[in-house]
Amino acid sequence: MTQVPASLLAAQGITKRFPGVVALRDVDLHLRGGEVLAVIGENGAGKSTLMKILAGVQPPDAGQIVLDGESVVLSSPRHATDLGIALIHQELNLLPNLSVGANIFLGREPQRGGWIDQRQIFAASEKILARVGLDVSPHTRVHRLSIARRQLVEIAKALSTEARVLIMDEPTSSLSTSETDVLFEVINDLRSKGVSIIYVSHRLREVAVLSDRVLVLRDGENAGELARGDITHEAMVRRMVGRDISPFYTRTPHHMGPSVLEVRDLVSPAWPDYRSTFDLRAGEIVGVAGLVGAGRTELLRVLFGIDRALGGRIKVAGKEVVLKSPRDAIEAGLALVPEDRKRQGLVLAMALRHNLTLAGLWRRWAGGWLNRRREAEDAARMIETLAIKTPTDTQPVRLLSGGNQQKVVLGKWLSLKPRVLLMDEPTRGIDIGARQEIYRMMEELAREGIAILFVSSELEEILGMSDRVLVMHEGRITGELDREAMSEEAIMHLATGRV
Repeated sequence: MTQVPASLLAAQGITKRFPGVVALRDVDLHLRGGEVLAVIGENGAGKSTLMKILAGVQPPDAGQIVLDGESVVLSSPRHATDLGIALIHQELNLLPNLSVGANIFLGREPQRGGWIDQRQIFAASEKILARVGLDVSPHTRVHRLSIARRQLVEIAKALSTEARVLIMDEPTSSLSTSETDVLFEVINDLRSKGVSIIYVSHRLREVAVLSDRVLVLRDGENAGELARGDITHEAMVRRMVGRDISPFYTRTPHHMGPSVLEVRDLVSPAWPDYRSTFDLRAGEIVGVAGLVGAGRTELLRVLFGIDRALGGRIKVAGKEVVLKSPRDAIEAGLALVPEDRKRQGLVLAMALRHNLTLAGLWRRWAGGWLNRRREAEDAARMIETLAIKTPTDTQPVRLLSGGNQQKVVLGKWLSLKPRVLLMDEPTRGIDIGARQEIYRMMEELAREGIAILFVSSELEEILGMSDRVLVMHEGRITGELDREAMSEEAIMHLATGRV
């Protein structure tokens, strides 16, 4: 009989409750030395809560943490770090105005004679940066680095604490394919050197490539575990949602109306040397593809009036509009679901009801007073329409799962009945079940005649949901492909500037 290696880190019978919800119920996890353990599950399954407990951010209500065979009480993140457990959050915790070296040793600066020893920071940082394959000077300011390089700085920061366990929460959510490949090389190297990694991700393709084992959570409970030889997309999905999801993309042919958005020679401030021209028809879903930095988000920002166009013309439903602000865009019939829902799409401390009705607040004023009854009715209707999971409409939106937060961002615009819906990375950071719901909503909105222009970094999503695709490279549209001509090869050909 094969002997199972002893666990380096284990969570046993972990339970955690929040007001109105049980986030975790009797959850077990064990991690071996030099292993990559993926933790997957739908939004709201309890993944982030479990990771915070393992990193000392939150205490469990029941259960215990076992490290090196001994029960430990993690009183704080610093305590967990001292024991060799480091958490790398999805939202990176770096100070962009400081140097790379200063960030790596922030709060743990070596001193000499009562002063911070900059020479020691530089020398130690160089060694750690080389370990993660990052060829930058420790003196470089973090704001000069790409998101991918900042991710590697976070890993270097964790390793500088001599971490034996790295917990990575959605580490590739903002990375391109090539940057993800570099991160995987670093992870594989760390594994070969005995570092254990807990890898939380919604990207099941990455999980299948990288993981030694997969732990699945569903509704705050253990839903199964997959050994290396059993890790398949179908097996993971089945355990995550308790059912088969097929077909994943639901595009069906339907009638498209006349042109509802006409863009001619549009010039964005980010790319003043290039002009964009395209049309969007009622009921059409058009994807915008391109590599990181291609100018896709910048295009949407100009169309929504966040950034002022330097030139060109925009027509909505045949009427020329000048978009000096988002309010101008809203009045013209445009709506934007932004890339960063937490910072740009929601008021996290505000109740669900208020977030859902915020965009159309002026419609609920009567005689100088807000019509609370109508606000509650509109919110209830949207909660039911979008199947938002919440114990009450007064729940602070920060306590909702990522998928439900994304529905709230979408729902606040739908009550205004926009002509054109702009969506920037609409499924970033949400699970496979919530993704399918977003796709279904996009399909229904298109069937109702709303034109959708969406940016996505996932080619599978672009191919699955688009009637047409616009491909961008360095601020300009390098090509347009209809559904019959779309393929990964054709898109990447245009995305790399080969017109």
